[in-house]
Amino acid sequence: MSRARLTGVIALAAAASLALGACAARDQGSSSGTNTGSAAAPSQAADAANPAGDGKAVCSGVSLAYAGTINGASAALGQNILRGADLAVKQHNKANPNCQVTLKQFDTEGKPDKAPGIVTQVIAEADIIGVVGLPFSGESKAAGNLFNQAGLVSISPSATNPGLANNGWKTFFRGMGNDAVQGPAAAKFLTDTLKAGKVCVVEDDSDYGMGLASQVTQALGAKATCSDKVKTGQTDFSAVVNKISSAGVDAIFYAGYYPEAGPFAQQLSDKGVTAKFVGPDGVKDNEFIKGAGSASANAYFTCPCVPEDNFKDFTAAFKQIEGADPGTYSPEGYDVTTVMLKGIDSGIKDRAGLLNFVKNYNGQGLTKKFHWNDKGELSDTPVWSYKVENGKIVNNGQIS
Repeated sequence: MSRARLTGVIALAAAASLALGACAARDQGSSSGTNTGSAAAPSQAADAANPAGDGKAVCSGVSLAYAGTINGASAALGQNILRGADLAVKQHNKANPNCQVTLKQFDTEGKPDKAPGIVTQVIAEADIIGVVGLPFSGESKAAGNLFNQAGLVSISPSATNPGLANNGWKTFFRGMGNDAVQGPAAAKFLTDTLKAGKVCVVEDDSDYGMGLASQVTQALGAKATCSDKVKTGQTDFSAVVNKISSAGVDAIFYAGYYPEAGPFAQQLSDKGVTAKFVGPDGVKDNEFIKGAGSASANAYFTCPCVPEDNFKDFTAAFKQIEGADPGTYSPEGYDVTTVMLKGIDSGIKDRAGLLNFVKNYNGQGLTKKFHWNDKGELSDTPVWSYKVENGKIVNNGQIS
């Protein structure tokens, strides 16, 4: 996908609207809840952090960075996050004339083999004191230790592989629940909501896909009656489609990303497979609908991302400034950037200070409460379901 140029200056009215429009109490998700089927999206909390702050911040020479995919096969997911971060910085800078923070952009293309070189470039720029990214689990695994060695805090809005938090990295933080949360939630959705007695779990060859498939399979237990593997970049799925067609399953869970999921779902439909198709956050994108065509009407998704239905001021500002609708992980990208901006506004101007600020942060965002444990994991990790309806991805209710 070609890179979308992110331009525009936010109007004061948009910033004021975001600050003043938070009137409803938020229905916060619980990581242990079982609210499957409740479609009500969370409302914006009255105390949700606003990147504009009080407008009195003073700073100079400090930057944040977005590091992750901007171009490449799964670029849409990274662009969603980048636009969320960009919106937060623009709102902050408009409201704080004496504290102009630069958001620098670094493109990894989502590739684990490219990420270390790009992260090295990020680290080399001394004015960068915090990073939004990396979006994908594979690139995070490949380059996370470099951030740790440099003492440069990074908050990923979307890398969900559970093992990332077990590397001893002091600079790694996650802005949503990991796949040890999403996997059981997806299994619950498949069996309790879709009433699937037999499920085929298909994984791609990414760290994300393999890790999530393992979590879902384990949670499904005996109901995982079929499994198979595909490769990144694969376009012909006839072998796995034939296997699934013969297996007589009620649902298919695809652990991977939308570039392969789209044509896979279409080929399943062409074969006459009527099993429900369920994809995770890596598939939940409009690009999947384009790739799957009419087969997308049979698709559902699970995601540790919160629907932005009721974040009306955020959505209006996003459309105005970014020139697009917010997508998967746009609100999370906005939230984690806001956390770091609050650190800068408090007077922090170096990496060690911002790392300590994030480590001890405890505050409400648009999507959830942000408070991390010593592994960089959040205490509030809701998982939601979505479905395709009239050609659009819509909220289908909180799972956990």
